Amino acid sequence: MGDHRDEQSEEGVIEYPIDGVLDLHTFRPREVPDLVKDYLTACLEHDILEVRIIHGKGTGQLRRTVHSLLARLPEVASYRLADVDAGGWGATLVELRRREG
Repeated sequence: MGDHRDEQSEEGVIEYPIDGVLDLHTFRPREVPDLVKDYLTACLEHDILEVRIIHGKGTGQLRRTVHSLLARLPEVASYRLADVDAGGWGATLVELRRREG
């Protein structure tokens, strides 16, 4: 899929497009928890309530990490493995709760 990360800003922060698809292939495992939380928060700010997280198939460790995190986040209404045409067990579909107020 290639590297979706945009150019680094002046502060050294990498800008990532907020389009409802988060591809974790280009990130280190230790970055994943904060990245997923921050990305879901940004999606809510952009009124994006359906998110696809691409974690790959591999050994399943990254998928388990992502699912464990999603299970604890109050903004997550539900999540499930993607259908075959959307990545199968290499991606997770997340439904977010709309912010109140």
